[in-house]
Amino acid sequence: MTDTPPDALGARQKIGVVVPSTNTIVQPETDAVRVPGVTFHIGRIPISNKKISTDNFLDHVAAMRAGIETATDQVMTAGVDSLIMGVALEAFWGGLAGSEDLKAKLSAHAGVPVILGSDAVAAGLRAYHAKRIAVLTPHMPKGDEQVRGWLTEAGFEVTALKGLECASPRAIAQVPEARIRAELQALDAPEVDALVQVGTNLAGAAVCAEAERWLGKPAIAINTVSAWAAMRQAGITDRVRGRGRILEDH
Repeated sequence: MTDTPPDALGARQKIGVVVPSTNTIVQPETDAVRVPGVTFHIGRIPISNKKISTDNFLDHVAAMRAGIETATDQVMTAGVDSLIMGVALEAFWGGLAGSEDLKAKLSAHAGVPVILGSDAVAAGLRAYHAKRIAVLTPHMPKGDEQVRGWLTEAGFEVTALKGLECASPRAIAQVPEARIRAELQALDAPEVDALVQVGTNLAGAAVCAEAERWLGKPAIAINTVSAWAAMRQAGITDRVRGRGRILEDH
């Protein structure tokens, strides 16, 4: 049998990332942590930038869920070796059973290992033996309920959670870093072991890396930790400095 020639830039690992079409943050944040021989490739779920409210929030979630397999099929044509499901809400929806079911279905459909942001966040927290956490999200209250429920079921104590209630998908990416910084500072408390930022279109990666220096504790950003989990699952152990302790320490 003839070996397949390696990809010119992704010889070690090509990682697919499925995101909503409105998402502008996952791609630059994952590219910022990639190492030589690893490349990230985006598949987009077509959704509109319509206003999100408490009343239509479940419709928004349903639209994302409906397009996941289409986006997966799109990015799989690149011959990726694994897949990050870069829709945070879907990764937390339905508790542990719901996320396990989603991962199993996506893995069977794609034929490659699948990384969920929820699992990556939990793995990052466990790497630091963190139990009591404070969480920042861009979501409406119904979404925050799912995030809190999943993390609690996974064994973490959510001491505080702040949802920014962003009014549309693109509005999430428009939250300035200064606002994220202020919210992380407000969430922190002596009893908090680690901070968590979810919402893949919220530009929290650089702020969380910075926050770790002045708070003196882990601040887990979902895009960073998802990329970390995908690389470590593939046996790629390169360390990256300046983009979060998880990539430096583990």
